[in-house]
Amino acid sequence: MEFDVVIVGAGPAGLAAAIRLKQVNP
Repeated sequence: MEFDVVIVGAGPAGLAAAIRLKQVNP
């Protein structure tokens, strides 16, 4: 996912967001 790169840069909050995104769009 292209968003992974942006989310990783966000830090811990980004990781939480990434998990939610994967749950919504696996």
